[in-house]
Amino acid sequence: MVYRYFNTLKNECTNLYEFRTEEALYQTVEEFAYVTYNYVRPHSFNGYQTPYQARIA
Repeated sequence: MVYRYFNTLKNECTNLYEFRTEEALYQTVEEFAYVTYNYVRPHSFNGYQTPYQARIA
């Protein structure tokens, strides 16, 4: 499952932008991981719920 996350991270986040600083990259990855991936993006593994929805259900 970890490989799937990193593939998604690269395809939906880091490969789409060009970062001028390492700090900008870290901030974008952090936002993707803690906001988009957990609260916005549904996953087929969870019955098309976000990880947050699946956790509180």
